[in-house]
Amino acid sequence: MNAVVVGGGLAGVAAALELADGGADVTLLEARPRLGGATFSVERDGLWLDNGQHVFLRCFTAYRELLRRLGVEDKVVLQQRLDIPVLGPGGRRAQLRRSGLPAPFHLVGAIAQYGFLSPLERLRVLPAARALGRLDLDDPELDERTFADWLGEHGQSARAVAALWNLITLPAVNLPAEEASLALGAMVFKVGLLDEADAGDLGYAAVPLQQLHGDAAVRALADTGVEVRTRTRVVELPAADAVVLAVPHEEAAGLVPGLERVRGLGFSPILNVHVVYDRRVCEHDFAAGLGSPAQFVFDRTASSGLGRGQYLAVSVSGASDHADRTLDDLRAEFLPALAELFPAARAARVERFFVTREPEATFRATPGTRALRPATTAVEGLYLAGAWTDTGWPATMEGAVRSGLAAARAALAQRDPDELVALSHKAPQTA
Repeated sequence: MNAVVVGGGLAGVAAALELADGGADVTLLEARPRLGGATFSVERDGLWLDNGQHVFLRCFTAYRELLRRLGVEDKVVLQQRLDIPVLGPGGRRAQLRRSGLPAPFHLVGAIAQYGFLSPLERLRVLPAARALGRLDLDDPELDERTFADWLGEHGQSARAVAALWNLITLPAVNLPAEEASLALGAMVFKVGLLDEADAGDLGYAAVPLQQLHGDAAVRALADTGVEVRTRTRVVELPAADAVVLAVPHEEAAGLVPGLERVRGLGFSPILNVHVVYDRRVCEHDFAAGLGSPAQFVFDRTASSGLGRGQYLAVSVSGASDHADRTLDDLRAEFLPALAELFPAARAARVERFFVTREPEATFRATPGTRALRPATTAVEGLYLAGAWTDTGWPATMEGAVRSGLAAARAALAQRDPDELVALSHKAPQTA
């Protein structure tokens, strides 16, 4: 079987490797000069900058398996236990850290000591979490309302939503609970935090994303015999026994007749603010900011190659309100905000300040989204992949990898029966 994979992001790479492992002759086509898709790095003024602070959880099993396949599992940091420093203006601090108890008791201590909520609000979190854990994620009604509406009905105040629930929802779904579909908001908490105690342990790249994903994929694909053609833009579907289309949903809609509905998914942007100080101002590897435009702050000094000072990257999810802000406006907003969270920044000199924008970072995970997300198989011989397909996950690296694997496996399952027989009798390769 000959197969063509269109798109060299995580979904396309996962699909190409799976197809090759299944005995297919695979060609991967990518319009850009690199692999990695929506996760990449650029070099600017001698620093390596990621296009966004992409994190993963221990429950991202398919993504973590892909890292192993690429030979880079030692290039990431994965917490032994979920531990998020939460900072607020005026020196307020809290720690969301799970215990060693089984789920759902692993979070009881963290909630009981979470100072950004009142005692009554803390008491109300646990009954809401238990009710959320009982939700059936396959219930189509969950995609007909917002996560915030459901939380309000289960005793969660506006402050609790902002200070706790959105701390996870916003970066995971790329929308606040007030806009996010209950189906995807509930999925994040149920699968990522409530079902298994260690599921939400947080991980992130210790090297530039291009090195972690794109460069490693080039090597792994070559070792597997996949032909990779970069700088190759596809304007019509190629002829092959199987085609896996692993491109953004707007691009897929332009290539596949009858797929126009996916345009309704829209986009939710992410803004990244990059600040280099002349000295260390933050003692954390990463921290969440509450009551601050700096939603999550990551210390990227080591991975960027900076030799002196400290480089902080601020990730702002659901950043529609920042779309038209100028660089000067953003500087005037974020530098004081960082100084509020990290007092040492007040005496530090800002040596570099710049922003990167991802206006089409993810689809908008609003109510009604699920009806717009297509399954893997569109028509005979064509298989769709991408985090925007109906994986049941938000637009995450895990969803992208799962979609690529599903597309490849569906293609392999439909191959010529005679070919299946031949493969089953193929002699095993020796070293």
